[in-house]
Amino acid sequence: MSLWLFRAGRNGEYEEKFLTDGRVYLTWDDFNIDLNTINSQEDLYNILIEKYDLEKKKTAINWASQIWPMAHKMKIGDWIVLPSKINRTLHFGEIIGDYVYDESLGSPFYHYRDVKWFALDIPRDRFDQDILYSLGAFMTICRIHKNNAEERIKQMAKNNWYPVSKPTKTVSESIEEVGEESKIDLEEYILDQISERIIQKFKGNRMQELIDEILKAKGFTTYRSPEGPDSGVDLLASHGTLGFGSPKICIQVKTQEEPVDRTVLDQLVGVMTNYNANYGLLVSWYGFKTSVIKEIPKQFFKVRIWDSKNVIQEIFNNYEKLSDEIKAEIPLKRVWMLNIEE
Repeated sequence: MSLWLFRAGRNGEYEEKFLTDGRVYLTWDDFNIDLNTINSQEDLYNILIEKYDLEKKKTAINWASQIWPMAHKMKIGDWIVLPSKINRTLHFGEIIGDYVYDESLGSPFYHYRDVKWFALDIPRDRFDQDILYSLGAFMTICRIHKNNAEERIKQMAKNNWYPVSKPTKTVSESIEEVGEESKIDLEEYILDQISERIIQKFKGNRMQELIDEILKAKGFTTYRSPEGPDSGVDLLASHGTLGFGSPKICIQVKTQEEPVDRTVLDQLVGVMTNYNANYGLLVSWYGFKTSVIKEIPKQFFKVRIWDSKNVIQEIFNNYEKLSDEIKAEIPLKRVWMLNIEE
């Protein structure tokens, strides 16, 4: 079994289509050539240079290395890992069909393979850092095999998606090894590291403390429910003198090690009425199931959801206003760098 990384668009714009259709698509714009008619990677390389008027040979080589496996290296029974851009989660599937080229589907969906998605919304935080680093490869399609990743992920699947062994190499060694082959999504990798630090320091009820501090930094007056049964609300927040202004917000914080489902969202909406709140905020460190994501447009004017990525972004935005105690537990340094793709 080989494990293949797929990305559903630069910003995850095709993720729902991948999951709903039960397929992975080669989303290369206007690449309307059947890969079965191309005899070699060198031929594909030449076609790409001509079709896209590529001046850099390195770009053509990189593209060819991603496109070619779709028809000529992937096999039925191989696994797909699809990182979500909507949630900080991963989706896993098994290839169940041969490569198909169908021009009637329109760009960029000409090329596809049928996939049986067998595990959705698996939290990224369950995976070791070396595996996450490999999944950060800045490519649309690539095989994940460093550090025995294929076997370790297979064992995780048998263990309800919890790790059963430690990596055989250090993260530094893994970074150096992956770096020899491809660029990585540095932003995603940094988020993974910060996420690991936060969940170590703010497990369970301490996550409420962190969200409380963020809201205070944003100018809210807050009330935090005592530990124990929370009657559906963990925090209350409001602007104005002593918190008597608007908006009035009910906040529910979840740190269970799996994405929350639609039931939790519905409960929050009901609790908002009981507290005469204008809005609700649902925080789930491990993300949200698809049933919640689909409901968000209907609740757009009432509810916001934060997963770990949103919480980390709020920490970035308000870091200087956080308490010294919180900053000591999450020591961050601002770094600027050029964002140039070569």
